[in-house]
Amino acid sequence: MKPAIAVLAAVLALPALGAPPKEDLLTQARKSFKVLPAKAPAAKDNATSPAKVELGRMLFFEPRLSASQLISCNTCHNLSLGGGDMQETSVGHGWQKGPRNAPTVLNAVFNVAQFWDGRAEDLKAQAKGPVQASVEMNNKPARVVETLKSIPGYLPHFARAFPGEQDPVTFDNMARAIEAFEATLLTPDAPLDRYLRGDRKALAAGQQQGLSLFMAKGCDACHGGVNLGGDAYYQFGVVEAPTAEQRPPGDTGRFKVTSSDADRYSFRSPSLRNVALTPPYFHSGKVWTLQEAVKVMGADQLGVALSADEAERITEFLRGLTGTQPRVEYPLLPAGSDATPRPDLRVDAG
Repeated sequence: MKPAIAVLAAVLALPALGAPPKEDLLTQARKSFKVLPAKAPAAKDNATSPAKVELGRMLFFEPRLSASQLISCNTCHNLSLGGGDMQETSVGHGWQKGPRNAPTVLNAVFNVAQFWDGRAEDLKAQAKGPVQASVEMNNKPARVVETLKSIPGYLPHFARAFPGEQDPVTFDNMARAIEAFEATLLTPDAPLDRYLRGDRKALAAGQQQGLSLFMAKGCDACHGGVNLGGDAYYQFGVVEAPTAEQRPPGDTGRFKVTSSDADRYSFRSPSLRNVALTPPYFHSGKVWTLQEAVKVMGADQLGVALSADEAERITEFLRGLTGTQPRVEYPLLPAGSDATPRPDLRVDAG
């Protein structure tokens, strides 16, 4: 190559004067996502303590919170299965099927609110709902308190968890203890977290391609931040309505909470952390493979027909969101007494 041509080629290869350099993938990713901390933020109006967390751990696995004494929080939020239950919709009291898929409890403390429709403002409020729901645990607050007070081994645990209270065994304190425990159920150090901290090899080449596509297609608009979702509500079917199976017409989502037409068929965006562990997908639980869920979201939310290769690359990236799972020792629960209420298996239990 002649010197003049070589110089011209070199000049043309330079970025235009004053043009900002193209951001690399890591820089772009840091604008959309945050590293999951190893410790959750303090809960509002619920100071934590080791004693409260320990009580919450026991209550999370306590089936006697249910009328049947068969169903615990862990039944539908199984900590061995990514915090879900691998059912389309959860099975509760009397083998009744609930209306929605059980969201994972892992990292749920980072969600703006709880349940698909956000009707519970925090984990305390969420802990009370399933205990009372007729299709879930089918119990009453007064009976829960009666049951817990009838189990002598719980009394010192409540006293330590709520020191200074004259009568610490209450329905509210049950929920506060469960919240304190659930706030510890974090999954840090996923490959994406290590990548965001600067380890460029933490995500494999295919996962980095998927990350690039995830951002380029606009998926991070609803699934960004520390939890890759969970921080806002979006209509399911922005561009095109999903099938009636995937979005049952009778479940209008957040509309049932707010009665606002703008919220019809809107749901809290789910966190995508550990999403590879928690099939089936969507509030209806009608999609069983992650790649199919990716294609549905591309078409119905973004109006993008993803190719098979693009969907696979994004799916590879989503597999890089699985963090270190919490290792929770199954508690030995205290024995009941002659005063402990008996199990009630009736579907119409009052």
